[in-house]
Amino acid sequence: MAQLIAEVSRTFNEFLLLPNRTRNHCSTATVDLRTPLVRHMAGETAAIMLQSPFTSAIMQAVSTPELAIALARNGGLSFLHHNQPVADQAAAVRRVKSFTSGFVTSDTNVRPDAPLSLLADLMRTTGHRTAAVTHDGTARGRLLGLVTSRAVHPRRHDLAGPVSERMVPVAELAHARCGITLAEAHARLRDERLHCLPVLDGEGHLQHLVFSPDHGRTGRQRFPHRLVDAGKRLRVGAGINTHDYQERVPALLQAGADALCFDSSDGYSDWQAQALAWVKKHYPDIPVGGGNVVDGEAFTFLAEAGADFVKVGVGGGSICITRDQKGIGRGQASAVLDVAAARDAFCERTGAYVPICSDGALVHDYHVALALAMGADFVMMGRYFAGFDQAAGAKLPTRDGFVKEYWGEGSNRARNWQRYGQGGRHLLFEEGVDGYVPYAGDLSEGLALSVAKLKTTMVSCGSTTLPRFRATARLTLVSEQSLNESQATVTVRDTPTPLS
Repeated sequence: MAQLIAEVSRTFNEFLLLPNRTRNHCSTATVDLRTPLVRHMAGETAAIMLQSPFTSAIMQAVSTPELAIALARNGGLSFLHHNQPVADQAAAVRRVKSFTSGFVTSDTNVRPDAPLSLLADLMRTTGHRTAAVTHDGTARGRLLGLVTSRAVHPRRHDLAGPVSERMVPVAELAHARCGITLAEAHARLRDERLHCLPVLDGEGHLQHLVFSPDHGRTGRQRFPHRLVDAGKRLRVGAGINTHDYQERVPALLQAGADALCFDSSDGYSDWQAQALAWVKKHYPDIPVGGGNVVDGEAFTFLAEAGADFVKVGVGGGSICITRDQKGIGRGQASAVLDVAAARDAFCERTGAYVPICSDGALVHDYHVALALAMGADFVMMGRYFAGFDQAAGAKLPTRDGFVKEYWGEGSNRARNWQRYGQGGRHLLFEEGVDGYVPYAGDLSEGLALSVAKLKTTMVSCGSTTLPRFRATARLTLVSEQSLNESQATVTVRDTPTPLS
């Protein structure tokens, strides 16, 4: 007969944190949010340490190169989705790795004979206002000129005409040669009152663009907690599946991916263990995560198979309907607590610490704090990041404000059959939906607010590090009445309070 797990399957909504003593040295200024991403021996430092415990979901609607850049600059990590051709995913990885603060690889490029209408469409797609005109229309072509959005107006210019008619020729442009330092480039931008400084090689081929918004402060000054590799390049992860990994993994590593993660709705499988073994045999130095799981038994299975971190969560995502469709899953709080206990037992037995990631069911900012207090080393979020400018979904106006498109990997829109294992090379039924989330603006601003909330929660719990937070957190179950007590019970003012 079936085995009955007596413990109730609990969600984050059912818990609150109790305050601990806050000592004099404990303040938001002293909170350190660094946390390990990958497996390491107990007492040692992991090869990759997140500067902030946030990763973005392996989803088409979420982890674009633009979002990966923004998140890495704020200390977190994105995993670019695998529901695309191998070459396209590898190109997305290269876009992130080629980005440096100030030295930008141009991704808005046209040939001189291209019509202005094509340029206008390209600028709308990339969101950039400056395009490089190269002899072959590539980012590394011989630079012929620059053209800005101000030079292309649909009512004043013939959009059927060539780009060359509206560009500023390279002979009239200030430019620099390879080898110029970022400080020197910033100085030229400032002294010569330039908006953009192209950097060319000895044969006139474009290498980078440096823009004036960067000249006031360096990337390190503006983003002191950015996540970078040994070469000071931003870090980026990539999702993989158990179907084409032997082709996909080499291409992603050649492109520069810093970490990989198997993406599956159910990671407790021989297929994932076999795939992990293959990656570890052929590419032993690349960190690769596994998942998703909901209990300690499944965690131990993947840890023993070689996973460098394990994702926790089945069916709890805001866009996911796996539980409705298949009756499979577990409340996220129960899943994290169980897997965290198994991680600690595995470390005690083997000496190896395998970080865990709480993936899904993070509806409110305080849920992040609860997940970390319950044992997660970092979190992965989809809905949260989908609302930012840098995410893939279109920004749409509604009567009540703007929204962003957000669709699940198990939806008919995504058609990610590799993730769900329903049989065959297509989805037989949906395990995700297609919808909208509130527009949240720029990632850096939104994440800064969430980080501030997390830090103040940790201070109230008497902790300045995440390991200390996990070790000393005290949790209490919440009744329905106490949950109601948590809400405001007055009529909330709907107009700003006068300042004087």
